Amino acid sequence: MNVASPNGMRLICKRRVPCLDSESLKLRQAKEALFRDGNRYVLYLTDGAPHPSCKERVISLTSREALLWLNESQNEAGSFWE
Repeated sequence: MNVASPNGMRLICKRRVPCLDSESLKLRQAKEALFRDGNRYVLYLTDGAPHPSCKERVISLTSREALLWLNESQNEAGSFWE
């Protein structure tokens, strides 16, 4: 059972990932943020498109997956979109 932390969610790390929009071929800055809430990790992803066409995802991660995300090289950044 995952219980939320009494201190709330904490931002662990955030980063911007350059990406190319497949339709317009415009360069965008996707955003990723890793949060910790007690014993669980949450990864927030946004594709960098202007609102309201912006695509967002929220993914629950294990401790191992959170460590893998934190240690991704620049070339591997954005791998959780797949």
